[in-house]
Amino acid sequence: MAETAYVPRLRAEYDKSIRAKLTEQFGYANVMQVPRLDKVVLNMGVGEAVNDRKKAETAAGDLSLIAGQKAVVTYSRIAIATFKLRENQPIGCKVTLRKARAYDFIDRLINVALPRVRDFRGLNPKSFDGRGNYSLGIKEHIIFPEIDFDKAGEPIGMDITVCTTAQTDDEARALLTAFNFPFRQ
Repeated sequence: MAETAYVPRLRAEYDKSIRAKLTEQFGYANVMQVPRLDKVVLNMGVGEAVNDRKKAETAAGDLSLIAGQKAVVTYSRIAIATFKLRENQPIGCKVTLRKARAYDFIDRLINVALPRVRDFRGLNPKSFDGRGNYSLGIKEHIIFPEIDFDKAGEPIGMDITVCTTAQTDDEARALLTAFNFPFRQ
């Protein structure tokens, strides 16, 4: 008895209509030229972890809840005396999401988390890197429903980088707009 594989809602939408729309818009000759979501990298820099080692572990736990995948604690490579930072000290955490988890995360980010941001006016349409990747920063990680507002300590900011297979920013912008990213006008 064959078991059906789980396909995220956003991926199904991509396969059904977005791929055809992008092919028509940019005139791709091959299906493999159409830009698609490659990976999503979540990063939390925890500067307060210099004084308190527990903060990096707490942030990693929260990031693991948000991503649905275990976060890796990042350590400093060099010592910086002005910041009281020693070598190999925990200073943050990161997690890389691919395939189904990446599509699920983007879906939750757009439909659940971003509408919960206070005074949200849209994402900056200029935050592309020139090679089809988009980065955004969030000031409070408590906008995600997985984080219990009462149990969470102080809110920690996080960086989200969406990596696509697009060659140019225009192709990536078209892909993310098709995914309903709320870009500012």
